[in-house]
Amino acid sequence: MKRVLLTGFEPFNNATLNPSKEVVEKINHRSIVAKEVLPVVFSKAAKRLIELIDEVKPEVVIALGQAEGRPQINLERVAINYMHGQIADNEGVFALSGEISKDAPAAYFSTLPLELISQSLTAVKIPVAISLSAGSFLCNHIFYSMQHHLHGKGAHSGFIHLPLISEQSNEFPNLATIELEMMLKAINTILDVITEDHRNS
Repeated sequence: MKRVLLTGFEPFNNATLNPSKEVVEKINHRSIVAKEVLPVVFSKAAKRLIELIDEVKPEVVIALGQAEGRPQINLERVAINYMHGQIADNEGVFALSGEISKDAPAAYFSTLPLELISQSLTAVKIPVAISLSAGSFLCNHIFYSMQHHLHGKGAHSGFIHLPLISEQSNEFPNLATIELEMMLKAINTILDVITEDHRNS
């Protein structure tokens, strides 16, 4: 059984919930050896994620985040070496536009089996898409930092954006939501797929 580190984010931008936090707190998959809700703070989130990776030494790392307005689970393919905060983080800081890491590659790809994950979620009727942009806020920031830190170390890692959950419909009127139970089923399915895929690789 592969050792999995799973992270989510706390609520941000005056919201009261974050689906990634809800999933991390409620999920109980046999492969998870550590899970944590990260702060929505540029100076702390990636640093804490890398500390967790070094402490736990997982074979798989999956980071989750919220993407309001997206109607499905989004499997992010590319992390870019660029940050730009259109909104402030939870300490009121706007990220200065520019590189995340100096003298580093422009981008890294997810090392999760995205096509297989997509097929498996589709088979159980969970809406899913493979996305080419994790944005330029904290989600992309930790995605890039994680991929840079793990490059060449043999671990499998990537970022998954979650849509809003139905409990957020009052705060985000007219935006798509899905049920938390479906989201938990999606992440459990993904963990099953990754475990099986890596066991045979």
